[in-house]
Amino acid sequence: MSKKNNLLIAASGTGGHIFPALAVSKEVEDEWNIHWLGVHQRLDVNFIPKNYNLRTLNIKTPRKNIFLFYQYIQILMSTFQIIRILKEKKINLVFTTGGYISAPTIVASKLLRIPVIIHESNLIPGMVTKYFGFLCNYVFLGFKKTSSYLRNCKTIFTGTPLREQFYKSNLLPEWVPKGKGPLLIVMGGSQGAKAINQILYESLEFLMKKQFRIVHIIGGCNEESFHVKNFKNYVQKKFTNEIAALIQNCDLVISRSGAGTINELIETQKPSILIPFPYSKNNHQEKNAMILAEIGGSVLINQNKISKEVFEETLERIFKKKSNNRENQYKILDLMRKNMENNNKIKSKIEIKKFINYFLKEF
Repeated sequence: MSKKNNLLIAASGTGGHIFPALAVSKEVEDEWNIHWLGVHQRLDVNFIPKNYNLRTLNIKTPRKNIFLFYQYIQILMSTFQIIRILKEKKINLVFTTGGYISAPTIVASKLLRIPVIIHESNLIPGMVTKYFGFLCNYVFLGFKKTSSYLRNCKTIFTGTPLREQFYKSNLLPEWVPKGKGPLLIVMGGSQGAKAINQILYESLEFLMKKQFRIVHIIGGCNEESFHVKNFKNYVQKKFTNEIAALIQNCDLVISRSGAGTINELIETQKPSILIPFPYSKNNHQEKNAMILAEIGGSVLINQNKISKEVFEETLERIFKKKSNNRENQYKILDLMRKNMENNNKIKSKIEIKKFINYFLKEF
């Protein structure tokens, strides 16, 4: 079959929206011509391959002020621009992952009677899925429990697809600190996490004294790196493409709890300390974190209650050695690891590909 079917992927902004969409596009690109709709001056340009024909719209993220309603109207007005793109590219199917670009894309698709699918990766559905999901042919879910929030939608549990690197074994990068001490990966998502960065810097002397090895991904929002002492067991980076290798080979992850991170931890079966972003919509990051905390695979720490003392005590408890004192045998960490290994994984990309290819047309 020649590739005459055109798929528009609307995903923009954060890695949580972009990475699952990228995983899907890689899986179906042999059957579909991929077209990508993003937002101007976001992360899209850095991640979307040129052969996906990226088009960006000048949509601004709404800010909570007296003009909020007007900002939402502006976003929906871009529906007419998207209609022109859908017609011009002869789109047969639309796939989107939420965010503000999704709302006008869904509306435009329905006006042209083009099938549209949205993937909701968070446990608590975002605003677009909540209010526009009923217009979609399907709403794919990252977590089964999300269906209870979307009674009027045609939901299918597919899990959340990850980047290809997470589905194969990767060696630890050469630049990671060498040694026998436990390896911690500290990160805050594609945009970084100032609070996590700050607590780490405050505890750095303690961590070095305890012989932890640390890879610290500070994220893109940090205008300048914090100046830290030149510790041989500490490496700081703004961003890395080797995140799968780092998580697969570390002992513990310290992170925010976006849906992407939760699914990466499930796939790699890694224990974690999760510090949810306290201002996430509907407090969805805390709900995401509870999924792993409830099975004993993660320690959840509220950002508003964290301190240098709490952080250091938590690490000491997790890395307390067993009574037989064998090398790298930690009672709590080993239990957390075992709990993660008992968590079922799902082949998300295969499930999603099956439904997307259902819309293929013979020409």
